[in-house]
Amino acid sequence: MKKEFKVYSLAETKKFAEQLTGFLAPPDVITLEGDLGAGKTTFTQALARALGVKRTVSSPTFTIMKQYEGQYPLNHLDVYRLGGSDEDLGWDEVFYGDAISVIEWAHFIEEDLPAEYLEIRITRDGESERTITLLPKGERYEKMCRELQI
Repeated sequence: MKKEFKVYSLAETKKFAEQLTGFLAPPDVITLEGDLGAGKTTFTQALARALGVKRTVSSPTFTIMKQYEGQYPLNHLDVYRLGGSDEDLGWDEVFYGDAISVIEWAHFIEEDLPAEYLEIRITRDGESERTITLLPKGERYEKMCRELQI
């Protein structure tokens, strides 16, 4: 199952992230794919705000993971720099713990991802226009996508 829609502004992207939070609970995993500047971090910032995170959310490019407290704990990962790495970084503790995890550039650790997660692809179609594609992996995420009113 695949669900695809267009957003025409930053406000619409934020609105989608806010809607999605109503369906999330630990240990949900969301992966984000998209070119530089597509809006992965902007999406994560809106999601974090909707989860009650008060701190400034920025891309964890050099630290790989940042953790935030809100309604639920939130792990924000940017695994771009891990491409080709064979290290065991303890993903089980991250993906099956008490937090919601959002992973930018998740294809670099695809073999370490849990069996079920929600893949979100953001494609830049213009200055502020984006195509957002939801690719659910597993029954829970398929149900989530069916129920999301976009």
